[in-house]
Amino acid sequence: MNDINDIVKQYGYIKKAVPSGLNIIDAIKNLKKEKNAIILAHFYQTGDIQDIADFVGDSLKLAQEAEKTDADIIVFAGVHFMAETAKILNPNKKVILPDLNASCSLAESAPYKQFKAFREAHSDHVVVSYVNSSTEVKALTDIICTSSNAVEIINSIPADKPILFAPDKNLGSYLEKMTGKKMTLWDGACHVHKAFSVEKIIALKKDFPNAKILAHPECEKPLLTISDYIGSTSALLKYTDNIDINQFIVATESGILHQMQKQHPDKMFIPAPPDDSTCACNDCEFMKMNTLEKIYWSLKEEAPQINIEENLRLQALRPIKAMLDISAKKGL
Repeated sequence: MNDINDIVKQYGYIKKAVPSGLNIIDAIKNLKKEKNAIILAHFYQTGDIQDIADFVGDSLKLAQEAEKTDADIIVFAGVHFMAETAKILNPNKKVILPDLNASCSLAESAPYKQFKAFREAHSDHVVVSYVNSSTEVKALTDIICTSSNAVEIINSIPADKPILFAPDKNLGSYLEKMTGKKMTLWDGACHVHKAFSVEKIIALKKDFPNAKILAHPECEKPLLTISDYIGSTSALLKYTDNIDINQFIVATESGILHQMQKQHPDKMFIPAPPDDSTCACNDCEFMKMNTLEKIYWSLKEEAPQINIEENLRLQALRPIKAMLDISAKKGL
């Protein structure tokens, strides 16, 4: 096992070749059964990972699934903050992230020391942090939210209480509009959602005049202004279920298109283009670090594991439980 730990320390994942002739899908299924393991995958993972997962969802649903699972091992096909959230909720289970390099640009936009100083400068504020944040930032937070429940979370706070929202300024601005509450916003953003080109999307709309533009609230305000529907990843997916339209321009990470196309093979889902002229769609480089090979080895060797110091975990657990309790009361 020391050899595996050395490999993980060097690369952040188990860098080994899969045995020749191995059916990796069958091998993963067998390992899950043998070890009583579950694979949780975010909508932004590649299609092959979504198809092998036991549950695919957005951040809220994945947190809820992590909280209630009876599995001994949770393999999180997502990014670092998601696996940390699962470990915060399951201190006695093994939580594995196939590649420790799978970070999040939004979480990284709120470094702990700077955020701590900002929080102390607004000590009278209720702090609401987006789930896309580090465990250390969560520990400084009063309530966590996801894009699925953010409006309900903000509305649950008494009107006379000032609110500090972090780390996504675009989501914060959108929430101000939706709730009518002015908030103090941390200046952070997701590299995927801030990179969409409004000009290119408008041009694309001319080619597909009947298409509805769908956008995640992490997108920049000009894009939200021209969108037909704004919602979390799960809300965008649900919207395509409930409308008699056959074409959609989708402004969020391209992984969600796999589920959309899977559920509606008769409809057309077009990834919204970013400013980068060399790319036709917007991928999260961190989400795409996970592969079937890394998942196989992470199950085989039960590494790399997520570990959180207990006092820090308890501090971060409090705002997550507050979110889950409010979500349960609201039926989310």
